[in-house]
Amino acid sequence: MSGAYLGMPAFPEAAKTSTKNEQLRANLTHATHTIRDKRAAAVGELDDWAQLRQAGKEIKDNTLARLDHYLLQAEAAVQAAGGTVHWATDAAEANRIVADLVHAKGESEVVKVKSMATQEIGLNEALAAEGITAYETDLAELIVQLGDDLPSHILVPAIHKNRGEIRDIFAEAMGRWGRPAPDGLTDRPADLAEAARLHLREKFLRAKVAVSGANFLIAETGTLVVVESEGNGRMCLTLPETLISVVGIEKVIPTWRDLEVFLQLLPRSSTAERMNPYTSTWTGTTDRDGPQEFHLVLLDNGRTATLADEVGRQALRCIRCSACLNVCPVYERAGGHAYGSPYPGPIGAILTPQLRGLQSELEASLPYASTLCGACYEVCPVAIDIPEVLVHLREQVAEQVEGHRVERAAMKAATWLLDHPAALTAAERAATRTRALHPKRLPLPGPAKAWSDTRDLPALPAEPFRDWWKKNRKDGSR
Repeated sequence: MSGAYLGMPAFPEAAKTSTKNEQLRANLTHATHTIRDKRAAAVGELDDWAQLRQAGKEIKDNTLARLDHYLLQAEAAVQAAGGTVHWATDAAEANRIVADLVHAKGESEVVKVKSMATQEIGLNEALAAEGITAYETDLAELIVQLGDDLPSHILVPAIHKNRGEIRDIFAEAMGRWGRPAPDGLTDRPADLAEAARLHLREKFLRAKVAVSGANFLIAETGTLVVVESEGNGRMCLTLPETLISVVGIEKVIPTWRDLEVFLQLLPRSSTAERMNPYTSTWTGTTDRDGPQEFHLVLLDNGRTATLADEVGRQALRCIRCSACLNVCPVYERAGGHAYGSPYPGPIGAILTPQLRGLQSELEASLPYASTLCGACYEVCPVAIDIPEVLVHLREQVAEQVEGHRVERAAMKAATWLLDHPAALTAAERAATRTRALHPKRLPLPGPAKAWSDTRDLPALPAEPFRDWWKKNRKDGSR
């Protein structure tokens, strides 16, 4: 995935630093609470939201079950419409394909539509190594790029910055990337937006090549769909002579009728809007209208391996709305950078380890970056049971990664105890009779000390539940 995130520490270490940043926490608390309140109101307007959510889940699951069929159907449709399809097994191959296409056009710069897939593969950094400059045109992505920063949110990459910080970035950095910021720039949203508009316009009019992702790929016609709020995406998709779209293979849906469901689920879940201000669709090429050359790069990069996992594959339903981030208490306090991936928050905690594997300390730590409160599942518009996948991945970490010997031993002991009711009853009675002697916290040594030092032992009742049940329910009268 992105080289820009390589070398970042594991989540506990990164979060230990970020949670001490009071400005970061204030920015995130304000932004996420505002978005979540608006989303709840937008969703509450629809009486059939539950049915829409179920429909979105079923469309995604049915598509994933026949993914090979729909991808081949989409490939044939794109080619029939005048486009060229490339298959990329990993980030390096996808980056090489895009760089070669740009070189073939004799260009040294591209404009970009906001795209999680290109962040995932570290495309900007790969193009820079080839002498190609990629200009981000989404306002939040522009802020991140000018600030030499990393995105911290799927939908609002600069959510960790306030207006004053953005003004300072524009004033200091815009001149180095093109048109400078106006003199006396204020932090009023309208002034900041105007500065970005003037800065980007010259790039839209000059660029010969654009790079995009896509929210959806409709198999029956080979049509790609991008939804956005600013209009920069439509400028990139229509003005340049060549368009290159890098799209994850899980973005395919069978028909236009299926798109109708997601165009209701996505805007309300992401920006709390009834519909997106801009919905752009393109199918191959058309004479004298839009880009005259179109390339679709279908990206695997760990998705096939994720699809093979019966529990974990539900992460591929994700439509990148970011609703799960905005309700997560861990994300709100730790911020997006602590996840060490373009995919932060609850969805990142299950998607990143599956796409990258569990080999490194960072990926192995992400399934534990959750309280398992379930709020992410409640707001997910395609019903991804994120807590279920987190627990599933924790089991894999405990089995595969060294340093979990104590955890494995504890789980085996618990399994044996739960499989022997007589022993469990005896243990429960012994625990309740000695409860006055129990410490407030377990005095565990070594690495386990970090866990036990932050958790109080639950207070035990005066008698085990099984004994209470026998005493009070034996005649069925209560």
